[in-house]
Amino acid sequence: MGTNISRTQIAKILAPIVFGLLVFILPIPQGLSENTWIYVSIFAGLILGLILEPIPPAFIGVVAITLCVLFKVGPKDSGNPETIIKASDAISWGLSGFSNSVVWLIFIAFTIGVGFSKTGLGERIALYLVSKLGKSTLGLSYAIAITDLILAPFIPSNAARSGGSVYPVVANIAHMFDSYPDKNPRKIGAFLMWVGVSSCCVSSSIFLTGQAPNPLALSLMGKNGVAVVDWLGWFLCFLPVGIILFAITPILAYIIFPPEIKGSNEVKIWASEKYKALGKMNISQKLMIGIALVGLTLWVGASFFKIDATTTAFVVVILMISTRVITWEDFLSNKPAWNTLVWFSTLVTMAGGLKNIGFLDFLANSFEPVLKEFNPFLAVIALMLFFSWMRYFFASGTAYVTAILLIFVSLANSIPDTNVAQTMLLLVLPMGFMGIITPYGTGCSPLWFGSHYIKGSTFFLLGGIFAFVYMVIYMLVGLPWLSFITPYIQFH
Repeated sequence: MGTNISRTQIAKILAPIVFGLLVFILPIPQGLSENTWIYVSIFAGLILGLILEPIPPAFIGVVAITLCVLFKVGPKDSGNPETIIKASDAISWGLSGFSNSVVWLIFIAFTIGVGFSKTGLGERIALYLVSKLGKSTLGLSYAIAITDLILAPFIPSNAARSGGSVYPVVANIAHMFDSYPDKNPRKIGAFLMWVGVSSCCVSSSIFLTGQAPNPLALSLMGKNGVAVVDWLGWFLCFLPVGIILFAITPILAYIIFPPEIKGSNEVKIWASEKYKALGKMNISQKLMIGIALVGLTLWVGASFFKIDATTTAFVVVILMISTRVITWEDFLSNKPAWNTLVWFSTLVTMAGGLKNIGFLDFLANSFEPVLKEFNPFLAVIALMLFFSWMRYFFASGTAYVTAILLIFVSLANSIPDTNVAQTMLLLVLPMGFMGIITPYGTGCSPLWFGSHYIKGSTFFLLGGIFAFVYMVIYMLVGLPWLSFITPYIQFH
């Protein structure tokens, strides 16, 4: 039995292949090896494939990784033609993303969501929220944003707080309105999913502990001679921009990506009646609340308990299975979770390969002479924009910081008459909200994108629009504010 494939589908399948080949046959820039250019070509095809989605995104990642392993490009120093890469080294690199702790944290977050759903606790919470805010869909969106904002200072993993606290509630609200990925997604589900991911990205910038890459960036900067701010300093430096972005995000989504349901008093009354009909919580729901609180306590007190966020996630799942809140079969049959594990693991590996093959060093060396010719202020602005929009090439904020931050420290030092500490702070403050530009740009993105309410092409389009709006506001408000406030901020 054959499968009918439309011409559009065939075109989408061929486009990434053709694009990758076109990049490959272009003249290799001076300073890059053929191996490096092979990798860049594969990466270019990967990005276009993720935009068009001719096949499942996770499978696209597997294809890209396999090609790199076959050509033995991607491992450390594989861009050097004199380096001999063994087949065993290539496959070890290709599978390295599966050992990434953030990848497993995202995977476990899906399983925690199963607990909220199976016990009915998610529905109970959703009904309560709808009963209070259901008169307005916009009100629901602000409830989502406020929830994330409250958790952000205490949970330095945006994947953990989205997966453990926000996403399960949002999914249940969508289901209540008969809005599913394959049925009525634009009714309300897609809108709420977008508010969830965009508000999470905003709160990731507001607090130093809003996402893991923030403290990592300051740590790397400090170790390389750049003065950095503390928690309060970060908060104050981003404060006016943070207030504006938080306030406009649900409204912006409501205008650009509106839901079909606007809310009504009848819905609010219906939700109140349904909530009352649920009666008292059963033992499974009480256990789920207790386990969730254990997880939240360990996430919030990670530095005190010295337990990694991913370890906490595993503890939560063990408790859920041990208390029969979910079964081992529930764990094994969670296809979206396993799909996300494969997808994000391959992207983390591919993003890390850009540094290994020397492509990022090439970019830094290419731009350094140019920056010296610029007016210092314009050079700083160019550096900030370049640093921010390079997020398209990275599958996680952590990989992004690890791979390129120190290159930009070097570039900042090369700009004459410039305060390097202030320049680097200007660069790293937007890291949270710039994670919105792709479905893989930050820890929480694959979770929301993996719900399949929003198609890849739409996600990229919305991400580009929101990132542009956020960056314009950051430049108009954040730059003058940073110049004003930094003399009063303590750097150490």
